[in-house]
Amino acid sequence: MRMFLSILALVTLTNFALWAQKDKKVPPPAAVPAKAEKPTVHQSSTYSGLSLRSIGPAVTSGRVSDFAVNPRNHAEYYVATSSGGVWKTNNAGTTWVPIFDGQGSYSIGCIALDPSNTATVWVGSGENNNQRAVSYGDGVYKSENGGKTWRNMGLKASEHIANVVVDPSNSNIVYVAAYGPVWSDGGERGVYKSTDGGETWTNVKSVSAYTGCSNLIMDPRNPQVLYAAFHQRQRKVYTYIGGGPESALYKTTDGGATWKKLDGLPGGDVGRIGIDLSPVNPDYIYAVVEAQEGKGGVYRSTDRGASWEKMSGVFTSGNYYQELTCDPRDVDRIFITDSYYKVSDDGGKTVRNLGEINKHIDNHCIWIDPGNTNHLRVGCDGGIYESWDFAKSWEFKHNLPVTQFYKVATDNGLPFYHVHGGTQDNLSLGGPSRTTSDNGITNADWYVTSTGDGFETQVDQTNPDIIYAQSQYGGLSRFDRKSGQSVFIKPLEGENEPALRWNWDAPLTISNFSSTRLYFGANKVFRTDDRGNSWKVISPDLTRGIDRNKLEIMGKIWSVDALAKNGSTDIYGQTTSIAESALDQNTLWVGTDDGLLWITRDGGSNWEKMDKLPGVPDNSYVHQVIASRHDKNGAYVCFNHHRYGDFKPYLLKTSDGGKTWKSISATLPERGSVYSIAEDHVDPNLLFCGTEFGLFFTQNGGETWVQLKSGLPTIAVRDLDIQRRENDLVLATFGRGFYILDDYSPLRNLKTETFDQAATIFPVKDALMFVPNTPLGLRDKGHLGSSYYATPNPPVGAVFTYWLKEDIKTLKAKRQEAEKAKFDKKEPVYYPDIEALRKEDEQPEPYLLFTITDADGDVVRHLKAAASKGLKRIVWDFRHNTTAPVLGRYKPSPDQLFGGEETGQLALPGTYSVSLSKYEDGVLTPIAGPVKFNCKALNNVTLPATDLPAYADFVAKVASLRKVLSATNSIRGELSGQMSAIQTAIQEMPAPPQDLLKKAFDLQRRLNTVTLQLNGDATRGRREFEAPSSINDRLGYAQGVMWGTTSAPTQSAIDNYNIAAKQFKPALSELKAIAAEVTELGKQLDVKGAPATPGRWPSWE
Repeated sequence: MRMFLSILALVTLTNFALWAQKDKKVPPPAAVPAKAEKPTVHQSSTYSGLSLRSIGPAVTSGRVSDFAVNPRNHAEYYVATSSGGVWKTNNAGTTWVPIFDGQGSYSIGCIALDPSNTATVWVGSGENNNQRAVSYGDGVYKSENGGKTWRNMGLKASEHIANVVVDPSNSNIVYVAAYGPVWSDGGERGVYKSTDGGETWTNVKSVSAYTGCSNLIMDPRNPQVLYAAFHQRQRKVYTYIGGGPESALYKTTDGGATWKKLDGLPGGDVGRIGIDLSPVNPDYIYAVVEAQEGKGGVYRSTDRGASWEKMSGVFTSGNYYQELTCDPRDVDRIFITDSYYKVSDDGGKTVRNLGEINKHIDNHCIWIDPGNTNHLRVGCDGGIYESWDFAKSWEFKHNLPVTQFYKVATDNGLPFYHVHGGTQDNLSLGGPSRTTSDNGITNADWYVTSTGDGFETQVDQTNPDIIYAQSQYGGLSRFDRKSGQSVFIKPLEGENEPALRWNWDAPLTISNFSSTRLYFGANKVFRTDDRGNSWKVISPDLTRGIDRNKLEIMGKIWSVDALAKNGSTDIYGQTTSIAESALDQNTLWVGTDDGLLWITRDGGSNWEKMDKLPGVPDNSYVHQVIASRHDKNGAYVCFNHHRYGDFKPYLLKTSDGGKTWKSISATLPERGSVYSIAEDHVDPNLLFCGTEFGLFFTQNGGETWVQLKSGLPTIAVRDLDIQRRENDLVLATFGRGFYILDDYSPLRNLKTETFDQAATIFPVKDALMFVPNTPLGLRDKGHLGSSYYATPNPPVGAVFTYWLKEDIKTLKAKRQEAEKAKFDKKEPVYYPDIEALRKEDEQPEPYLLFTITDADGDVVRHLKAAASKGLKRIVWDFRHNTTAPVLGRYKPSPDQLFGGEETGQLALPGTYSVSLSKYEDGVLTPIAGPVKFNCKALNNVTLPATDLPAYADFVAKVASLRKVLSATNSIRGELSGQMSAIQTAIQEMPAPPQDLLKKAFDLQRRLNTVTLQLNGDATRGRREFEAPSSINDRLGYAQGVMWGTTSAPTQSAIDNYNIAAKQFKPALSELKAIAAEVTELGKQLDVKGAPATPGRWPSWE
């Protein structure tokens, strides 16, 4: 205990030093010196081709902190999400674009537009609330182009920014309400001011190392007048104190040079104070004060803060709410954030619920349309809702995928596994990792498995319909996906036994050895062998038994009457993670929230305690422990100390059953707590870990970590799960839903030698063959509008992962590279000679060519790719090359949802090979492969083709006829153009035209007859008469039937193909004859001096 308090004191003194730097200029962060280049195998950019994909969902969205609406265009607004970055819409939420994904923070507390220039956007990072799952930021950001690019403007030690205020008369004057760290003392707290557009900052008002500015507002009539609410608060893993004597309201009338504490509001221990000025009359100031003993409530001043009147005793929780907004048209109407949004129409005397019909509760921000105050936008834990009738009804923005997942689990469902997880205040959800739909994964594909806040889910690996999902504090249910029924199975303490202590996110795991066995943790570990119908305790209380009310926070031990003491905090002392060895069913590992790690080797009869692991701070929260799948005595543990203000990664490994431990976090970023670790089931040295700011992997057991960034925004990765059948890595992010890294197997056994090769193709995963369907009737989002939410499925096909060591550069690129090197050395660069430039102009672009062959060695398809270096992927869609003519191939525009690009016929299931060549200066050189792979039918067709050779033979014949018919159509079109030109040339030649005109007329009539045979009777069609099917109609019928199915050819398709083939032969012969006579006619035109026509060679002597 003494050591624990000493550490707290040390942290306090360290952070106090940061806070004590008030009144000093705070410059922007110093440039980081360039580091030595890492080996290719350890560079993040090497793996940019392995892109993660989002699968959503947006069915529940996620927590929203703030809005910034363009006052000149209300359809354009920005959304600050609590842990999902910044999003922008230009069309009132019909579509959204994430605009902050590459920045240093994902947690956003506030967002503001410069009143003088709405293209200048200010973002305060770090959520401006204080609840247990709050995420921290790294200061203030600024964009001067509407969010296209950003700069971090400093105040990184603030961790949480409440709001940013820009002087409407001078854009260079900016004020920041720095709320300060929630988990520790010190940091940058108070009101900061910049007079140079954020380049430097001065702390113009501070209170103490415990108290920060939670709200800052400016008088719209005079930018020198500001009101600042200060809030004393701190949270630890074991407690929360939501107020103190330092919370107060201050005012400045000289732009922050001096401040006055406003009298008339409650004194003593006060919590969060929400304030706002009425835009109707800024003399009216409203404050909602969090306080006990009848002091809290709504207060109003009508004289700019000189005096206050208590209007009512209503206030909300400063932990999560307590923000006040004034109506833009009615001086007496105010809104207060709460679980159920509060509104008053009489200045706070009476307060009622605004109305939450069909809307998520837990509200955090509101925008009231100044031109129509019945029009509201509200941000809450469930996302964004919009009302046009003052909360009588709400529209949900169902296309904002910012769900906060705590945990993730996968099942073994076929043909595609499902992903499950629990969310912050948005239920427990399950949904597909992919579907057969060409329209993607939609909100309708997701289903609810448990209500409340959702947490750890486990799924029976032998039956994906049996799902164990839980809500907060161990609210465990067994959900039957088939029926939708749920059975509550949470274990309770026995009669006359001490009450159990449950974590907000109680640990749950399902056995590797029995699908009916689960382990579940409170402060003791429970086991069931009958799917939760009964439970038995298999451990004693595994925690330290510390009395949290005897621990210091903010420099002292607080009384039982402290404001919000222990509010929204787990009862300290419970288990947090359970892992069963996959090699020994009697070996279990358990971690606790007070820093203990335990192992039992006999199924729970005896337990061995581990404490004070090397390099780990005392009492660190055990966020996850996992047992090695390769070593009975191996385990990994993630300690997470961020709830004490320590954001370093603590990740350890044991190979001797916990006797000794070594840190494996050395090369992880110093800032970014570790939440989760996963071990590959094939390569014991391949590990993944999820941190506060992203995903990392190591291929050498933790000696070197590499970040996987492609497709993944800056985000907290709270949990990882490996779907072993598919070799997929699935991520639960806290603010951007689920992500999947499909088939990560190329990462196995990577060595430097791998990347020394000029090129290589990695082993190819067995590919499932199917034809995508279109449940919406059309591709993309069909006719359901741009707001319809869907995440793309991965492309259907065999995925080839390949490595190219160097770019294949053109002569021009090589010259430019050499010239740059000379420029850098300040050497002269001379103009190239003309012949060298000619070679550059005439050189064809190099490229890569993948060749897919079947088991007989016959070429099935060529795929072209850019000759750019790196680890990349390309997909073969199981189709042969298209037989359509090279020129004029149809490619529909995005708004043309009918039809699509022409493709080749489907290949058959079987064994194929892929090889890689490079094309350079006319030479095709093999550089990798061949690599064999298998294509397997998904078998999702009710009436599949049973005679595959007959199927293949028929589609090949259709493709063959399609090729020659396409060529014939092109030639017929060219002949038609030639005949039109010939008519004009005859009229303009210096000779009598009559004979040639007659020949041209007869040829045109013959060409019309062939055109009718090929394309149909246009004369009847234009007049709405029925017309006989043409050759193209009949072949198109056969192709249309067969190109989208793996069923056997229909007799109608066969009949139409046969008729088309029969009719085509004489039509082709006639067209060839016409072409010959057109050529002959051209010669006669040339003799008679006619002007040039297409396709006719001139004569010259």
